[in-house]
Amino acid sequence: MLVLTRKSGEGIRIGDEIKIFVVEIKENHVRLGIEAPLNMAIHREEIYLKIQEENRRAAGLTSDEADALKGHRQK
Repeated sequence: MLVLTRKSGEGIRIGDEIKIFVVEIKENHVRLGIEAPLNMAIHREEIYLKIQEENRRAAGLTSDEADALKGHRQK
């Protein structure tokens, strides 16, 4: 994991097409801005996990079975 320190208004790049920048820092909250291609799905972590779980349930798979399929596709 790469850990970076950024100030408000500063950003990082992921490849040529993704830019993440700090919009605001307030108390214990950080607002981030993300510029990415429109065809790229961007979700908060908790929403992404819910989507993954709903997809597993819709496919009738257990978490272990879904993880096994995911590992098979990555090879």
